[in-house]
Amino acid sequence: MVNREQVVTPDISSLRVVTPEGRVAAAPTTAAVFEIDGLGVSYGGKQAVQDVTADLYRNEITAFIGPSGCGKSTILRCLNRMNDLVIGATVEGSIRYHGQDLYDAKVDAVEVRKRIGMVFQKPNPFPKSIFDNIAFGPKVLGMKGDMHEIVERALRRAALWDEVKDRLKTNAFGMSGGQQQRLCIARCLAVDPDVILMDEPCSALDPISTGKIEDLMIELKRDYSIVIVTHNMQQAARVSDRTAFFIVDLSAGEGNRIGRLVEYDATERIFTNPSDSRTEDYVTGKVG
Repeated sequence: MVNREQVVTPDISSLRVVTPEGRVAAAPTTAAVFEIDGLGVSYGGKQAVQDVTADLYRNEITAFIGPSGCGKSTILRCLNRMNDLVIGATVEGSIRYHGQDLYDAKVDAVEVRKRIGMVFQKPNPFPKSIFDNIAFGPKVLGMKGDMHEIVERALRRAALWDEVKDRLKTNAFGMSGGQQQRLCIARCLAVDPDVILMDEPCSALDPISTGKIEDLMIELKRDYSIVIVTHNMQQAARVSDRTAFFIVDLSAGEGNRIGRLVEYDATERIFTNPSDSRTEDYVTGKVG
């Protein structure tokens, strides 16, 4: 079981990010929360992602960008072992979470998903009241404390309390799309995670709701580490500290699409001075 209390913060003085071309990227200002080394994922024996190596840092927002089918969501699901639930999925390489092997046989996958929460592309509230949506996770996990305080704290953290405090017993399906997505974020926060994974959380939302989610992400990174998959490059540029760009490699043969990491660096550098021409072509819209 991953035990946060036993996690030792590593010395970050010697840490660095190195691009696939060997270029040293912007130095980290905090410790690595994930150390990904040689990550590969296959479905039914067919390679989907290959040889991904990167460190993701604490209290930062890391964005995964790239064309459809390049493996962004597959890699994201590796970070809280959700691919364990996919029949035929196999994971190679290693992912260390605060220095601990995330895929060690002794690690409790349920505890992993408590510490590393997930917010999905489309809002997926339970067919319950707003209150019961938030209280569900803490009750299942047997969390102690006043449930009303837990619910209120989560809703406040998700910048939703003032909008729903007078209708907590009403069905969550009566909320707007943007409110439902913030409810899902609050539901994630209620179990006190360490990391929040977001898989295109704004793709189904209007610009106003998207802006609220982005503001929320920036506020939340003070207390959490966030990894976001997005097709919206402007969003990645607005909210993330670091960006990883992936491509679809078709060289493995007809019908084989393998996701590969091209470049990982500080977001400002990725969007203004990338080291790989493929990155520049993508962020400038020359290829999609």
